[in-house]
Amino acid sequence: MQVISLDTRCKACFERSYKHLFEKFAVNPEQQKDFYAYFEEVFRTYKTLSAPEIQIKLNAEFIKLIGINDPFEQEKKEGNQMALELYKEWKTKVFQSENPFELALRLSVAGNIMDYGVANQFDVHKTIDNVLNAPFAINHIKHLHHEISKANKILYLGDNTGEIVFDKLFLEVINHPRVVFAVKDAAILNDATLEDAKYVEIDKVAHVISNGDTAPSTLLNRVSQEFLSHYQTADVIISKGQGNLEGLIGEQDNRIYFLLMAKCDVIADVLKVNKGSFIVYNQKHI
Repeated sequence: MQVISLDTRCKACFERSYKHLFEKFAVNPEQQKDFYAYFEEVFRTYKTLSAPEIQIKLNAEFIKLIGINDPFEQEKKEGNQMALELYKEWKTKVFQSENPFELALRLSVAGNIMDYGVANQFDVHKTIDNVLNAPFAINHIKHLHHEISKANKILYLGDNTGEIVFDKLFLEVINHPRVVFAVKDAAILNDATLEDAKYVEIDKVAHVISNGDTAPSTLLNRVSQEFLSHYQTADVIISKGQGNLEGLIGEQDNRIYFLLMAKCDVIADVLKVNKGSFIVYNQKHI
């Protein structure tokens, strides 16, 4: 298994994220000092780990520090609710449009902005406006549409809460009889879990499973046997977001279509696009 190696720029991103969490939970200076000592130790000791693997360790230490298992619980609820309101607004527009598949896909990619792990603030409405009109920096939409039309089974890798509502709309348009939708096994950042998927009723359009792991990614050496079985037997794999791309791009698997917004310089550099670009990427079509 190959994943994107930890970039030196990732450390600064982690620092910003935890600084925001310290402020949110009013963590006292002594606790902050203890956490940063652990933070530095992790980066010193685990130089070969990927960013998602580092995040597992930092998140575990932080929730132990504050005594709260889900630091983003409120944001996740608000994100799902906000997206459900937008879903009501956009569902009819999508199905009445000239190209429901592409419009629903664009909305799904726009939903990828709902990521508290990368940014503390985002504007979903502005991002939707942008994605509806912007060219994709990598555009393999037609190839994805064709592969879906032939597929016996689709594996869809969910990413963030809120975002999964737009994934639901995309799946309603796809209307495929065998879709498995995978989420994280427990709370990590604002990634979606089984509870979130059921709350937004993705289980009405797909068979929803946990991937068996808490990494904010899909790391094949850590996932459950159930997930691995679905991964191995899927004809098309739709991978949402940067985290899943970090874990899977090194697999060189031609079945995977990566749908995301390049929200950081590291991912933008890997894909050779500008930061902020919208992407539907499949390796065999490059």
